[in-house]
Amino acid sequence: MRLLVAVLLFLAPPLATLAEGERAGDFDYYVLALSWSPNWCALEGDARDAAQCEEDFGWVVHGLWPQYEDGWPSYCPTSARAPSRGVTGAQADLFGAGGAAWYQWKKHGVCSGLAAEDYYRLAREAWARVNRPEVLRKLDKPVKLPASVIEEAFLQANPDWHADTVTITCRDGHIQEARICFTRDMEPRDCGDDVVRDCTMDNARLEPIR
Repeated sequence: MRLLVAVLLFLAPPLATLAEGERAGDFDYYVLALSWSPNWCALEGDARDAAQCEEDFGWVVHGLWPQYEDGWPSYCPTSARAPSRGVTGAQADLFGAGGAAWYQWKKHGVCSGLAAEDYYRLAREAWARVNRPEVLRKLDKPVKLPASVIEEAFLQANPDWHADTVTITCRDGHIQEARICFTRDMEPRDCGDDVVRDCTMDNARLEPIR
């Protein structure tokens, strides 16, 4: 019986294979993904009765993602302690909800090689380094516009960026996200080819802040 157990233990895959297997801390740069909250609410959040949609959020952090020059790691094995509910709840002003902050840690933050508190601190630093176009907060009704207008607004608000530092994505006819690329030292940089996939819509919808 002991021999059988030993054989089974030897043949069993290590627990780390439950994740996707990339090594925590082994990546090239970061992508800061900002979601336009009113659009997310219109497409998804309202149907969930999400508390985020009761707030006057504009851009919120979808995630701070460790990235390779081609591809990205996720669900990395880590010895870092999972954040408490209090820690994730304290990120609601940034991520829109504590649950969103928890999910981003579980999928992407673990690959940063940082403790959870340091990962959230870095997300706030990245957020602070982005000048978000103030004009978008002044909308009083839905508008349709080329997605390139949103990108240009970010470039004008952040004149030290290059065109490939930011990319705008769309979903179901709506502006979805602004994705901004940073070095590991939080300096703006060009995104990799797999990230630079600008939305080409000429009439993407943008909902006003509630």
